[in-house]
Amino acid sequence: MKKIIYIFAILAFITTSCTKDFEEINTNPNAPVAVQPSLLLRQVIYDFGEQMSYEGFVAGDLLAQHRTALDFNLFDRHDLKSPQLGGNPWSIFYVNLRDNEIILNQSRETAAYAVYEGPALILKAYMAAGLTDLFGDVPYFDAFNGVDGSVTPQYDLQEDIYQNENGILDNLDKGIAAINAYTSSIALEGDILFNGDLQSWIQFANSLKIKYLIRISDKVDVSAELQTLFNNGNYISTNTENAVFDFTNSEPNSFRLAQLRVGDFNNFVMSETMKEILFDLNDNRMSTFFRTFANSTANEFNGLINGINSSTTSIAIADYSLAGTIFREDTSTLDANFMTAWETSFLLAEAALKGYISTDAETLYNLGVAQAFEYWNTDLPTNYLNGNANYNAGTSPLSQIITQKWIAAVINGYEGWVEYRRTGFPALKDVAASLNNGLIPARMPYPAEAATLNQENYSVAEAATNGNSLDVKVWWNE
Repeated sequence: MKKIIYIFAILAFITTSCTKDFEEINTNPNAPVAVQPSLLLRQVIYDFGEQMSYEGFVAGDLLAQHRTALDFNLFDRHDLKSPQLGGNPWSIFYVNLRDNEIILNQSRETAAYAVYEGPALILKAYMAAGLTDLFGDVPYFDAFNGVDGSVTPQYDLQEDIYQNENGILDNLDKGIAAINAYTSSIALEGDILFNGDLQSWIQFANSLKIKYLIRISDKVDVSAELQTLFNNGNYISTNTENAVFDFTNSEPNSFRLAQLRVGDFNNFVMSETMKEILFDLNDNRMSTFFRTFANSTANEFNGLINGINSSTTSIAIADYSLAGTIFREDTSTLDANFMTAWETSFLLAEAALKGYISTDAETLYNLGVAQAFEYWNTDLPTNYLNGNANYNAGTSPLSQIITQKWIAAVINGYEGWVEYRRTGFPALKDVAASLNNGLIPARMPYPAEAATLNQENYSVAEAATNGNSLDVKVWWNE
């Protein structure tokens, strides 16, 4: 894994030469001094999407209780300060935010690269939101540019990262404005999300605005902005418009779990939480996400409670359901998911339920369910929405909306856990052998490298989180 870097540093070598043409003679004409933004854009999108999909499987799905780990499972027992097979996404965010900042700077310094400004601002907002939603207060405003920034940036408040100038919501607006103002004919290259379609980037940005406004809606009045976004309708509304890229069945673009040894893959089985929810809904995505367990005599599925003590508990793999073939044998049907129609529909359904927008919440909920089944290439049973998946059938309509979003968010980073933290749905189970006093973590801890590289500012953030506690809520969840 790449080593954590806060800052992209430019090292200036000052040499004294006694040879007249020393610099020209010692310059390699085949080694570029700057990376083209098209190459960096592809790299940022692919690297972030691939790594967070892997993280989503081996760590995010454990926190969300989609699946559980049989061994190497301190993380599953909520010792989040001891990542094993995954569970330290800090460097993924900072490396890609740093590289994205290079694209953004290039777009503003070179007229021929201006087309990259809007997408770079939108990606910056997207990755920054994912970072702060996991960790809370983080280095942000002064963290990604070694020329104009600081090598030891302060930890900015989450509410500022969301709301201040050059923050998440502001960058989405500026990204849309930059695209609308772009008049040159130079195409956007390296775009593996939308193949250079700038209008699709605007739809992506508007769906992200809906998402982030809902996320902070307990702290800020978001009704007017959400109603305007809904009325305009220029957001991701069908699965053909999704912000995703496809994995393949061969290296280097296959899902990482297809490349690792089978023992790593077989370490993860369906959780009891996931099994009970899918079984209660008679949800046929069970066979898309998981396999029948080997010792079954009737093609049955079985889940395991999260967070067993693997040193004292003997578990037979053959008694539990492994992940489905889409995660190993046929990853060409799997996506790296940035934003989808089904997520947008569920967000709007929640907005309607809470009175933020004027429309029918149940219609949007039903649409989101249909889109989620389509996204996962699974036929929606004709009676599915008439049973326990009915909008009014659960604990509350909100529980139905969030539970359906949670189901569809398998391997989508840490989204299922983030939504649980925000809403309390679906109800997660106590883990079997908790290492966090029986509590579901409320945030990711700052990693050890954060303290090593930026001790003074880290100490302030550590104190503000009660010693880097997992149980201190982030701003939008206080």
